[in-house]
Formats: sequence, structure tokens, C-alpha cells
Amino acid sequence: MHQVSFEDIRRAQAQMAGIVVKTPCAKSLTLSRITGAEIYLKFENLQFTGSFKDRGALIKLLQLTPIQRAAGVIANSAGNHAQGVAYHAQRLSIPATIVMPVATPNIKVRQTHELGAEVVLSGDTVDEAAVSAQRICEEKKLTFIHPYDDAAIIAGQGSVAIEMLEAAPRIDTLVVPIGGGGLIAGNAIAAHAIKPGIEIIGVESQLYPSAYQARHGLANDCGGQTIAEGIAVAQPGKLTLPIIDDLVSDILLLSEQDIERAIDLLISVEKTVTEGAGAAGLAALLAYPERFRGRVVGLILCGGNIDTRMLSTILMRGLIREGRIIRMRVEISDRPGTLAKVAQLVGDRGANILEVQHQRNFPGVPAKLAALDLVLETRDRDHIADISGALIAAGYKVRELIDTPDAG
Repeated sequence: MHQVSFEDIRRAQAQMAGIVVKTPCAKSLTLSRITGAEIYLKFENLQFTGSFKDRGALIKLLQLTPIQRAAGVIANSAGNHAQGVAYHAQRLSIPATIVMPVATPNIKVRQTHELGAEVVLSGDTVDEAAVSAQRICEEKKLTFIHPYDDAAIIAGQGSVAIEMLEAAPRIDTLVVPIGGGGLIAGNAIAAHAIKPGIEIIGVESQLYPSAYQARHGLANDCGGQTIAEGIAVAQPGKLTLPIIDDLVSDILLLSEQDIERAIDLLISVEKTVTEGAGAAGLAALLAYPERFRGRVVGLILCGGNIDTRMLSTILMRGLIREGRIIRMRVEISDRPGTLAKVAQLVGDRGANILEVQHQRNFPGVPAKLAALDLVLETRDRDHIADISGALIAAGYKVRELIDTPDAG
């Protein structure tokens, strides 16, 4: 028997009514056409703090005794869990301390502080911050709020599946990101109770395949820089892993490029911003299309708290992949008016010149020639071929400067 029952999840759903946002669950016609599956999106990125973590944090805090409330709570997190705990602790007048790694972006530190929590910066990683959190917890007699390995947290997260299946009862497959496992564990329990034949599929980053490795008896080998930091967990929970083993049929692994493409696609198609973990479900459909073709799939956009600089980088890389931004080098004679002629040819073909560098003095460029490095805004790869053809027909040597993002 699991330590969390469907009745626990139902009770949690009732407790959060009117407090936690009942986010939309809507069919995406365009993503359905692209993937060959019928896709329903659950917009948990529209929660007040930008992620599903609001749910479990509230339920755990509501279960505290009066003595525990008065003493206060502590959590360690670099992001969504921190804000969920801080927000609901402030609402319930519970003192909250959040321990975050020293390198946590200032915006996340500021947001957590503005939600009323005392922020302590300690350690280089979340795991090191957890050590400090446990020490402070014991010294000050606080209650530790675990981000995933807690029955109340799991029950709160499971309410997502109830809302999804109420809104879209035809869903036959749920694709859920796995970090520590709280989200997928709660949703697997709820979904199987409502619809026993439903399939639950987990997704992890290739850099942090902790649940996949545990399932397949592999040595735990996690680490590296991932844009899906919300699921960058090196060890699944002791409560969550047995639930995953029992109720989750498959775990799929995603490359960084898979996740990037999904973030980009959700912005361009759905006009919704997700973080890496929030886009992981869609990334799985893009990476494994045959696995889902013809299925009715529910995806949880579990968070939208992405650094704006990272988002701009991902969007620019997406434009490069699609052939909408291109760098090309044109060899020209170093004479007055030549640059204008090249610009005219490019403009006549409907491209927009974003940047120009006129190289004369670098090695490899003959003394009587110059190299024009152009950054162009184009429509697609066919448009690029048309521009290159026009320049070549006019007598210029042209080559593309390949800086398409690494496929790894």
C-alpha cells in the first residue's frame, strides 16, 4: 500500500479550493497536428508563484499543529518550492526560513524574500543548502518542509490529475516530469484511481536520470548543467520511488536540445512561457513521436519560472535552427560601392540585414579583397538558398557560417 491514498488527494483538493488556482486544461490543436497525438495542456505555470509547487506547500502547511505554526518552518530550494512555501506561509502567518545556494539568481532570492520569508544563502548546491537547512531546523526547532518526499506534498500535487481528467476525461496517457517524484507520484495515484487503464509516463533529463537508473538497476550517475533545473534531482524520494515503480509504465530521457525545442514551441504556438521542467512533457512527444502517435495525451506545464536571459538565448537558438537567422560570409572586392550592391541584392530578395562586419585585415583575406560577414533575418532555409543563389549569380563567393546550436 502506498502512504498516500486517493482519498488523501481528494481531501487535499477540497482544502485548496479557492486558494490555489484551478488552472486551465485546454486542447492544443496546433501541437496535436505537429505531434500526431491529441494534446491537452494543464497550465500550472499560471499559478500565483508560477508552478504547481503551490499545491503541495499549502497542504503541508495546513497540517501543522498550532505549536509548529508558531515556531515556524524551513525549506531548502533554489526556486519553485521556495516560493510556494514562502507564499502560503505568509498567507497563514507562519514564519518561514528558506535556505538557498549562494549562486541562486538574485531575482529568485528577491522574489522569495518579498513573499515574506527569511532567506539564508548557504552552500554551492541545493544538496549543500539542505545540510545547512537541517542544521538550522534542529537548532531553532522548526518544521522542515520537504520539496517532494512527504505524504502531504504528494497528496497536494496529485490534485492536478483530478482537474485534468475532469476537464478532459478522454485523456489516456499522462506525461509527467520527474525530479524528486512528488508530482508524478501524486498524479499517478489520482489518475489510476479515476481511470485505471490510463498510462503514466515519466520524463527526465539525460543529465539527471535518477529514477530511470533506479528502475533499471544502474549506478546513480547524475550531474551537469541543464536548462531543466526543476527536475535536476540526483536522488528520487524514498516515498515517491515505490509509487513510480508501481504505477509509472515508462521513463523517457531527454536531451537539452529536446527541451529547448519544446520551450520555443510552447512560446511560438501557445504563447505561454515555461521553464525547462515545464516543457519536458512536450519535449518527450517531440523526441519520441511514434510512442505517442494517436494517443490522447495530457501534459502538465508544471512551471514557468525561467530566467529571462536564458529564455532569450533559447529563442534566438530556435530562430537559427529554423533558418530564420543566418550568418553568411560574402567575398567582395575592396572597392567603394560594393557593400551597397550586396545590400541591394539581399534587400531585393526580401531579407533583413541585422549586422554587418567588413573584414579587411584578418589572415586569410587577400589584400585586394574583403570579407563581408552578414547576419540576416530570413523566412526559412529555402529563402536562404534563394539569397545565396542571387549573390553567387552576381559573381560573389558565398558560404554559410555554421553556428547552429549543438545538437547534444
